[in-house]
Amino acid sequence: MAREITLNVNGEEWTVSVAPNETLLEVLRDRIGLKSPKIGCERGDCGSCTVILDGRTVRSCLVLAVEADGAGVLTVEGLSRDGLTELQQSFIDHNSFQCGFCAPGIILTASELLAKNPHPTEHEVKEALAGNLCRCTGYTPIVEAVLDVAGRRKADDDG
Repeated sequence: MAREITLNVNGEEWTVSVAPNETLLEVLRDRIGLKSPKIGCERGDCGSCTVILDGRTVRSCLVLAVEADGAGVLTVEGLSRDGLTELQQSFIDHNSFQCGFCAPGIILTASELLAKNPHPTEHEVKEALAGNLCRCTGYTPIVEAVLDVAGRRKADDDG
């Protein structure tokens, strides 16, 4: 028995009919056509399906679509709607990704961290990103990219 829900995805309103057991990840990928939230472990362990739901990062594979009715969803597509963000450019500058599979989830998680804590320590960055698995980079360039943005922002604040 399907239910109609409304989502604001990346600033655009969508009304979709969903099954009671359908996840937000399935709706974003299969109904709306967004590909940045990836299908990984489907248990919330890897972080590849991370999106920002009403200002908080969530694992979209663990959120039932009906639970997100009326919510705002931000994916990497929406984050970079007006071009690359400072954080995304930093990831490029630091060669932070190889295959890119984990990139959207990590970028959204780091974006949330910097929004809440503009000047995190290395430990705080590592702690925030602990739920996002990357099999390619060894994490060092990822952490460096986030700290680089935080350092530039601190210099601007102090400047």
